[in-house]
Amino acid sequence: MKKIALLLTFSTALLIFSCKQQEKTDSTVETVPVKERNEPKNRSFHLESAKEWLAKNSSDSTNFNIAYAVNRTDAANFRKMDSVVIPDDMTGDIEFYLPFPVSVPALKEINKIVFFSYPTQTFAAYEKGELIYTGPTNMGREKDKTPTGLFFTNWKAEETTSTFDDEWELRWNFNIENKLGVGWHQYTLPGYPASHSCLRLQEKDARKLYDWADQWELANPETVKVKGTPVIVFGAYDFKAPKPWLKLVKDANALVITESEIESATAPFMQSILKEQKVRQDFQKVEK
Repeated sequence: MKKIALLLTFSTALLIFSCKQQEKTDSTVETVPVKERNEPKNRSFHLESAKEWLAKNSSDSTNFNIAYAVNRTDAANFRKMDSVVIPDDMTGDIEFYLPFPVSVPALKEINKIVFFSYPTQTFAAYEKGELIYTGPTNMGREKDKTPTGLFFTNWKAEETTSTFDDEWELRWNFNIENKLGVGWHQYTLPGYPASHSCLRLQEKDARKLYDWADQWELANPETVKVKGTPVIVFGAYDFKAPKPWLKLVKDANALVITESEIESATAPFMQSILKEQKVRQDFQKVEK
């Protein structure tokens, strides 16, 4: 009897395993594990002297990262600022101090996508609709605006020189518009749109996106076989108004980007994004 019970148990296990395998095979949309996030208890902001704040927080690099991001700047430029916007509670993860939503169900069919918000000067990378990385950016100045719309990453270089000035060294450069020479890269962040149309990032963010996004695949020097990761640049910046993040002091939700806003920004390009994604998937199958 024990042997029969054992055989039945084993057969049942095989059946369950087979069913699970079938469920996995039939599933067309993979999911990304939801990251555990630390949300601050209090989400409010105040103005403070940069010099005084630095003196009080000299030993906490986590607080530094949040403060730099909220003010859309880097370490060198933060020190030069007079008043800065500081969260009252800095115990949360960085995504809770920046405007992008942590989950966008409308993006679940897209393997990878990057958004750059002009009005909030922030970027966000999503996998299957889940936010995996976000940070500050300084985009094109008023006379050299960053073009908006859908782009795809193409070539990248750990270090290259600017097409505007060959003395400007750009680290972790990833091009998104080849003819115009627009891309993201590490460069100084003064805390406002200041570039010649490129998307400036802190070095850690530029390196992260450099490693994460996909390059294009070329059939020959003149023909693109497979496009890279989709990138959507959206919105407009009011160059005449004060820095938008100053509004956070009075309203912590002043810059929030809603799921519906992301959906609306993506909708006109969804067909093209999924088409190019399938081309990449088919190419990868052949390469294997």
